[in-house]
Amino acid sequence: MALTTLDPITALIVVDLQRGIVGLPCAHPMDGIVGRSCALAAAFRQHHLPVVLVNVAGGAPGRTERPRPGGPFPDGWTDLIPELDRQPDDITVTKRTWGAFASTNIENQLRQRGVTQIVIAGVATGTGVESTARQAYEAGFNVTLATDAMTDPRPEAHDYSIANVFPRLGESGSTQAIIELLATRSVQA
Repeated sequence: MALTTLDPITALIVVDLQRGIVGLPCAHPMDGIVGRSCALAAAFRQHHLPVVLVNVAGGAPGRTERPRPGGPFPDGWTDLIPELDRQPDDITVTKRTWGAFASTNIENQLRQRGVTQIVIAGVATGTGVESTARQAYEAGFNVTLATDAMTDPRPEAHDYSIANVFPRLGESGSTQAIIELLATRSVQA
């Protein structure tokens, strides 16, 4: 689906661009993902729209068939990467589940700011990004996915989410298309 519009109060959510994750091998080069995510953050800030920076510092409780890494994270693992240029007005959320909405106050913070739409970027496409998109959609937000500003260690998961899941949750577009819509939106406002 083509990207059609951005609501007057749209927020950007950048998922898990943190020191312990950006060094992992992924389907697409991380430097491009970081660069495009940073460009989105700068554009949202320029238009005085909310920027949400999410990191993960644990996992949901419960048994799984596939073992999860145990023990505490190494020092600095959960730190947001400095390239994101975190600003005082940015919303920061630490999650312990795949999606940013479960067990956090992100929905409340966005609603207090009048947000009706979110743009999502980050890693991993098939887990953190997709779960956040699903939860936002289920909470009633319009969802836009910056598909060139996300990646996954599993190429097949990245491709599956973009081709089969995201079209059912919202609209997808490139970083440049989103930035252009932000500029157009400001001219019309």
